Amino acid sequence: MDQPWNTFIEGDNLDVLPRLGEPVDLVYIDPPYNTGNDFAYNDDFRHGDARRTRHAAWVAMMRPRLEAAHAAMADTGAIFVSIDDNEVAHLRLLLDDVFGEDNFLAQVVVNLNPKGRQLGGGFATSHEYLLVYAKDARRTHLDATTTETVDERDFPLTEADGRRYRHLPLRNTNKKFNPTTARTLHFTVWGNAETGEVRTVEFEGATEISPVFGDGRPAVWRWSRPLMDQRPDDLVCRVVRSKAGPRIDVFQKDWLHRDGGRRKKLRTIWLAEEVGSTDTAVAELKAIVGHVFESPKPTGLVRRVLGTMPDDVLVLDFFAGSGTTGHAVALQNAEDGGTRRCISINSAEPTREGSNARNAGLLTVADITRARLRRVAETLGGGLAELG
Repeated sequence: MDQPWNTFIEGDNLDVLPRLGEPVDLVYIDPPYNTGNDFAYNDDFRHGDARRTRHAAWVAMMRPRLEAAHAAMADTGAIFVSIDDNEVAHLRLLLDDVFGEDNFLAQVVVNLNPKGRQLGGGFATSHEYLLVYAKDARRTHLDATTTETVDERDFPLTEADGRRYRHLPLRNTNKKFNPTTARTLHFTVWGNAETGEVRTVEFEGATEISPVFGDGRPAVWRWSRPLMDQRPDDLVCRVVRSKAGPRIDVFQKDWLHRDGGRRKKLRTIWLAEEVGSTDTAVAELKAIVGHVFESPKPTGLVRRVLGTMPDDVLVLDFFAGSGTTGHAVALQNAEDGGTRRCISINSAEPTREGSNARNAGLLTVADITRARLRRVAETLGGGLAELG
């Protein structure tokens, strides 16, 4: 192994980010939420309106760090930012300004607390958000698909060799696509409903088939004639019922596994049973270094984020907290053989007097990050470089 999976840098992220030395492909951060308390990142806010609201102060703290992250990212990179209701609206506007509205990809709802927060009045909040932006949406390597949400029950048919599939209409069901708007995709084919065979040229026992909508109006195919000629075994025809009476229609055999695996677009609601919860995150951290951090993120959440990018990316977390991102990178590499690397940055913010962390001898939050990543390297491998 030429380089360690994890690198930890202790220091103020605003000072460290300009000195990273190589462009990062993926940024995940869980910045301090604006709960009305003072921030650990005590920048100089004396200039400007002394009556600055706490929202404005939070945005002023975040802006230069996001700008530095943007400068540190590869043009093909993407950033995911965890946030709650207190600042999601302000953060969305800030990210629009720093990354550009055209590079907004998603606002994901993450169900981190299925039971809901029972303290205080109002609703029992059970979610947070992930705001997702590309540095350049036209060039990004982010692929918002996964194999996790593919349900085998959606593929009820089985080929003789055991492969599972379903039938999808070869006719384009979107009425915006018709013989007027897509002329080259309106043509006849020939099929035998008894054998299921479909060809673009006439053959013995075949019936001529034109694409039509259910009401009988002319339609178009989703595949071109050359593509049908290339993949005839992925086509089948059968008799269907319509308002105009029985007719023969053509279907695509849509395979569950084709060319190494099937993927499905990620939804914008991520459930706790899919990515973990705050409770499972606390249990994860407790198992490796103890109950020393109040609100860690589950590694499952970050591993889903990692799954949107290639398996050799350089990952950056400049609000590293308990070290979840570095832990997730090591877990994912150990599982799939990837060569991801992660840079985690955290400041020497003191832990609270009397807290579990302080009682465990962890005097700063950076000590928590360091302790976790050291333990990750011991248990999972991959190594750890410590700087700063």
